[in-house]
Amino acid sequence: MSVSQRARNLVPSATLAISATARRMRAEGIDVVGFGSGEPDFDTPDHIKEAAIQAIREGFTKYTASGGIDELKDAVVAKLKRDNGLTYGRDQILISCGGKHSLYNVFQALLEPGDDVIIPAPYWVSFPEQVKLCDAKPVFVQTSERQGFRLHRALVEPLVTPRTKILVLNSPCNPTGAALTKGELSGLAALAVERGIWLLSDETYESLTYDGHQHVSIASFGDQVYDRTILVNSLSKAYAMTGWRVGYTAGRKEIIRAMDGLQSQMTSNPTSIAQRAAVAALTGPQEPTFRMREEFDRRRRYIVERLNAMPGVRCLSPQGAFYVFPNVSGTYGKRHGETAVTNSTNFS
Repeated sequence: MSVSQRARNLVPSATLAISATARRMRAEGIDVVGFGSGEPDFDTPDHIKEAAIQAIREGFTKYTASGGIDELKDAVVAKLKRDNGLTYGRDQILISCGGKHSLYNVFQALLEPGDDVIIPAPYWVSFPEQVKLCDAKPVFVQTSERQGFRLHRALVEPLVTPRTKILVLNSPCNPTGAALTKGELSGLAALAVERGIWLLSDETYESLTYDGHQHVSIASFGDQVYDRTILVNSLSKAYAMTGWRVGYTAGRKEIIRAMDGLQSQMTSNPTSIAQRAAVAALTGPQEPTFRMREEFDRRRRYIVERLNAMPGVRCLSPQGAFYVFPNVSGTYGKRHGETAVTNSTNFS
């Protein structure tokens, strides 16, 4: 039996592979700390769990509309107005089975074979693989540690060609923690409008910012930018709901309709029970998210201090998300037992 070339070309998720290895080691009795999946170690807040339990008791366990229930779409519309100053209608919102599913829907709805998608590097491992599944080409724009892994117009513009369809933005960024400023976003927004590029803005970590940084959605930079922006978000990180699998997309009506059609043939609909829980998350008390952010901030400061105290290691302080991205090149050439450190992979 042979599998498709598409499946053979796909690179498995490195983060999921690392997490699976850590679970296997724990099952073997090995004391290991897993730094693989981007998953809060907090429990889902009680009022969210209670909403799911109530949904089950009420028999809310059937199929829903393919693009999600109206109650949740309305909660997303209200959230985007409250937190981001953005006005959307219900018909501009699609609920999906997690942020990863939302992103895949966007790529499938917009990309043709041979299109280019500009992705800032370092990047989340699934971005290029999802692009390749559409027979499109990921084009990487390299950010630098020296500039704080920041993205700006001067880096992106030389890579734009007539084939460029989408610029991916992920601020705050997984894995660097870099959070773009208004000035940086403004330059990228102007470039997108001038060159007719779609902006895919992954704002999953918007609630996790530090040192006074205020998240700004690029869709807020005027009507033309709003019209070219497809905003993706998830409940996984802010509400510790990784396993519930609820994400959403906001954008132009015709794109949302196309994504809804694709989704109806893939998953039928997001999970009914998880959608009810998501309504409670978005409309209920937000204090649990504030407490999680405070704890992540405490850990951020601690781990950056400890990493920078290690010989051969240096680490910038992230402005957002819950990752650090240390530079370990100062350890290359050293040995651990029989193994010589030659790159970041065997360092880990």
